[in-house]
Amino acid sequence: MNGTTLLDGGVATELQRGGLVVRPPWWTTKALITEANRTRLRDVHRRYLEAGAEVVTAATFRCNLRALRGMGLDAAGLAWMVHAAVGVAQSARRAADCPDALVAASVAPVEDAYRPDLVPSDDELREEHRWLATELSRAGVDLVLVETVNTVREARIALAAARDAGLRAWVGFVCGDDARLLSGESLAEAARAVEDGGAEAVLVNCTSLDRTERCLEVLRAACSGVIGAYPNLERRPAEHDEPPATAVTSDEFAQTLARWHDEHGARVLGGCCGSTPDHIAALRTALDLAGARAS
Repeated sequence: MNGTTLLDGGVATELQRGGLVVRPPWWTTKALITEANRTRLRDVHRRYLEAGAEVVTAATFRCNLRALRGMGLDAAGLAWMVHAAVGVAQSARRAADCPDALVAASVAPVEDAYRPDLVPSDDELREEHRWLATELSRAGVDLVLVETVNTVREARIALAAARDAGLRAWVGFVCGDDARLLSGESLAEAARAVEDGGAEAVLVNCTSLDRTERCLEVLRAACSGVIGAYPNLERRPAEHDEPPATAVTSDEFAQTLARWHDEHGARVLGGCCGSTPDHIAALRTALDLAGARAS
């Protein structure tokens, strides 16, 4: 990877702003079950691409086996949800006329991104991540984004499944204080583990701006390859079904991430929960201006 790669922003929070109720057990998978909802999701992807994103992330965050089984979809088959999510992202790429953009698949913890205590056994992790990686390969994704991972153990197993399926993979960790995963494990050690496992980039995602900055300092010291971040900007309302708000303006976001690019060498940048196409467009402009000044 050379230069800077611009990711998209929050998908779930954009769907909520558009009127889709995102709640358990369906979460963003609800956007796949009707043509009207798929059209809404396709529009979110398209707007991110038109804002300048070079990677659009398919809505597979909750398309793992246990989540789909929890929705009672066994009788209808499970793999079709994975293929539907990837297909919507691919059609958005065509609609936006961005043939060079990558369609990434979101691969999340099989239980809860914020509950490392719920991570199941290695055998269960291998079975579930192997199944999803196989279906993602069949669906034709360009990249696997193992994201919001809270333990080194699951990160390594999910990454291995993607690599065994012949897929490129980046890994993003969700972190708390002191540049540590939510499990308490060292981000530096986690980063080295997934680099050794074949991750093309090591990222921090769904983490606040202030915590992310400290994490980037650690990643730059620990990693030999590409690092980056896509922080959480969400200000969650008191009522879960209310549309989310963002705690950071698009200009503040763009200025902060452009600085991370310059000061910490972050080469993959984007937004997580709460970010919008306006945030990505502002970041695209900031990075382009910085590139023009440098040349």
